[in-house]
Amino acid sequence: MSIEKINPVVLQVSNLKKRFGNNIVLDDFSFELHRNENIVVLGKSGSGKSVLIKCIIGLMKPDEGSIHILGKEISQMNAEELDKTRAKIGFLFQSNALYDSMTVRENLEFPLRRHWIKHNKSEMDQLIKQALADVKLTHTIDMMPSELSGGMRKRIALARTLILKPEIILYDEPTTGLDPITAKEIIQLINEIKIKYKTASLIISHDMNCVKLASDFVVMLIDGKCYAYDTYTNLKTNKDKNILQFFE
Repeated sequence: MSIEKINPVVLQVSNLKKRFGNNIVLDDFSFELHRNENIVVLGKSGSGKSVLIKCIIGLMKPDEGSIHILGKEISQMNAEELDKTRAKIGFLFQSNALYDSMTVRENLEFPLRRHWIKHNKSEMDQLIKQALADVKLTHTIDMMPSELSGGMRKRIALARTLILKPEIILYDEPTTGLDPITAKEIIQLINEIKIKYKTASLIISHDMNCVKLASDFVVMLIDGKCYAYDTYTNLKTNKDKNILQFFE
């Protein structure tokens, strides 16, 4: 189905193939992500969603196909170019991946200290305060991760993702393990960030409420292929049994 878009393409996955032995995980898989757009990749457990993410950020090399990020093909990048491209991609881990021995401030400082653009203390403080304000947790700046609830840790992890002002954000199961109210708050935050910063987001999820509320479009990953690409509303009313199984 052809859907007209007005924003530029920031991520283009074309004819991606990845196999492990005789197991074909991605099979001629293609889609495009545009600026100021949230796409949710929906698929069963073990369908290849995590493999797709690893290919996009260059941790895994596809057997065939290409991945263009911000107009550049990642397989053609050297190590320095790949690192700089990765800095334009935020990644929210399913487990949050906060450093337990560091305060919230130190967790947010960490990517700034590793970035090739150096910041003085005043600049870092301002970036940290802004990131915490974006997730509505400015009061946690000197707290330890162990002092935070699960939802608060998810927000801090998102603040750390935002601190380098990424153009693309990859969310790995952002609502897993959260109660329904907290999950809804995280989804609302994802949508607010898109509006404020005009980011492009690729969201891996099997939480149908997340799919419904966070997606502009949904990519259905079935049998390694982009089986369907459409809005949540259109997919929900589709009569294809392979699509309907996700909405039952």
